[in-house]
Amino acid sequence: MWTRLSRLFVIKTKFEAFLVIYGLGTGAVERSLHYLDQYPGHQGLILALACPVAVFMAGGRILDAIDRDEGERA
Repeated sequence: MWTRLSRLFVIKTKFEAFLVIYGLGTGAVERSLHYLDQYPGHQGLILALACPVAVFMAGGRILDAIDRDEGERA
């Protein structure tokens, strides 16, 4: 039963990866807007720009992992 439940949290296809990256991106934009409200000036801008950069880095790692897994299966 635990293996069936754990399979729900495994990203198997690129489509699933893009859905996860989209979710991360929308959360990052929301967090960026809060940072701009809470920290006016340069501090808020730096924090707001760091959020999408983190999503780009995480998205790249997710897509690389999917490509690597597909290469092993072929």
